[in-house]
Amino acid sequence: MSDGPLSGIRVLDLSSVLMGPLSTRTLGDLGADVILVETLTGDRNRSMGSGPHPEFSGVALNLLRNKRSIALNLKDPSGHSAFLDIAGSCDVMITNLRPRPLSDLDLDYEVVRSVRNDIVYCRAHGFPSSSDQANEPAYDDIIQSASGMGDLFRLAGHEPTLVPTLIADKICGLTVANAVMAALFHRSTTGEGQSIEIAMIDVMRAFVLTEHGSGAISDPPTGEPGYPRILTPERKPQPTTDGFISVLPYDESHYIALFTAGGRDDLLDDERFITRSNRTLNADSLYRDVASVLATRSTAEWLAFCREQGIPVTEAASIQQMVDELSFADHPVAGRYRVIPPPEQFSQTPPSIRRPAPRIGEHGRQVLAEIGYDESTLDNLVAAGVLGTPG
Repeated sequence: MSDGPLSGIRVLDLSSVLMGPLSTRTLGDLGADVILVETLTGDRNRSMGSGPHPEFSGVALNLLRNKRSIALNLKDPSGHSAFLDIAGSCDVMITNLRPRPLSDLDLDYEVVRSVRNDIVYCRAHGFPSSSDQANEPAYDDIIQSASGMGDLFRLAGHEPTLVPTLIADKICGLTVANAVMAALFHRSTTGEGQSIEIAMIDVMRAFVLTEHGSGAISDPPTGEPGYPRILTPERKPQPTTDGFISVLPYDESHYIALFTAGGRDDLLDDERFITRSNRTLNADSLYRDVASVLATRSTAEWLAFCREQGIPVTEAASIQQMVDELSFADHPVAGRYRVIPPPEQFSQTPPSIRRPAPRIGEHGRQVLAEIGYDESTLDNLVAAGVLGTPG
């Protein structure tokens, strides 16, 4: 297995649920040594949905991989001291604690920087620390709604609703990982660490408005918010005679080929698809016409035809199909499970899965021993309920 491009980087992970843990898993897959600091009862993602073991939901089995777990009571002075001792050996700290809880624990940037001057310190939470909402809890549902993502469904002719995946958590988690890697690059050229703040609302506002700011972005506005082709309710997988398919005719020749194959000669001179602007403005009716054509043949026939014509196409897969394509691995405690592979591909330093998801506190004694704690001190921390151990 490759050590990965971030081999030699140590990350202190004081995050929970999904956004922060996804960012640190990304860094871990890329080779970083990730030390996960959990409460004595473990991260909440350990119980997100069903799983084969009380400490391992299906989410946690992949989300916590490539990490070492230490369970600490940070409200105890000895636990707080141990955390800072670990921080002194780390290149990066990532947390999704809000400003007030972080301050209550006395773990803000200046405190952590006092033990590691060049640390890259990243905190990610719902709203900017300078805003009135800085200390409000912000889960994926809250940020989707606050960023206007739910309103996109209204613009598309539906009830306002939420995307049925934790899209804000995941996009913000990847943003955190990107920001940390950029700060590490800056440190490599200047020797300077720094503090980073990622506000989820800022990330998702930028994400939503990239295309949906549309004509409202210019001043004076040239149109309403929303990109018409994306907002049409007709933009969806379409039925064939034996399944569902997604076809995206992207230029004039694609429409001519589809309408000819579907026997719709009456549409061949239709001005709705002659120019890009026309195709955008008439997306609703064009999608309906394409759907009427697709319903005349099988999925296999349309896949072959579209690929021959260079028309973007795919069969619409189910979530179960996506799961079925994953390979298996054996976890030492939880048993056999399916592995979500790292998505990045590097020619020289590919990512790898070097550690299975740890039990709560599995590596606590190991991590502290590495920075000089002796067995007697470790025993005392365990006896005092400051350091958790597996089980």
